[in-house]
Amino acid sequence: MTHNAPKVDNPKGAINTLKKALGKDCLDAVEANDEISFMVKRESIANALKMLRDEHEYQQLVEIAGVDYPERALRFEICYHLLSLTKNHRIRVKTSTDEDTPVPTVTGVWPVADWLEREVFDLYGVLFSGHPDLRRILTDYGFKGHPFRKDFPLTGYVEMRYSEEAKRVVYEPVKLAQDFRSFDFMSPWEGADYILPGDEKAPDAPKAEEKPKKAPAKKAAKKPAKKAAPKKGAKK
Repeated sequence: MTHNAPKVDNPKGAINTLKKALGKDCLDAVEANDEISFMVKRESIANALKMLRDEHEYQQLVEIAGVDYPERALRFEICYHLLSLTKNHRIRVKTSTDEDTPVPTVTGVWPVADWLEREVFDLYGVLFSGHPDLRRILTDYGFKGHPFRKDFPLTGYVEMRYSEEAKRVVYEPVKLAQDFRSFDFMSPWEGADYILPGDEKAPDAPKAEEKPKKAPAKKAAKKPAKKAAPKKGAKK
């Protein structure tokens, strides 16, 4: 039975052709999982994308995505996903930067990059030089930090609620009703160092140390109840 998804088929020799066209601006080219990716110099990203659009028929910019690798010196990767409508083929072009070095904008190549670059700036804090209106697009006014960074806390810094007293929306520091639970990430199928609740009933489960049983306390002998004295005038 054939799969209902269309088969991805890269044009023969596409990776070598595009790598040669990018020239010295191409730092790396990888073909894996039926996908072709190119790493391009940051300062040459706009010219490289324009060349791919005009000379190799990758007419459409589908998405600009950010990726955070905190352990790297250039921790952010910006991924441009291109689609060729005439070839029915997709490629990915990437570049990298840090928190302070801006990436040249590609709004002059594709106007749709205006909102896409604002999204990457909002969520990751990546700067784009030459952008006509670089400001937040998804988070609220006065939001601090960039929520898609790996070092951003899961709870955020502030929480929002409606105050009946102030009759408006207020922002307050986050207050958790209970702390995050800590997990040991041990698999019970591989064997944990301790007995999980319920496993003590298994026949091959290690027996827990039994506490010494206390000797039963001796019961005091019951004294015979005294008979009540007959009342005066009562019939025998």
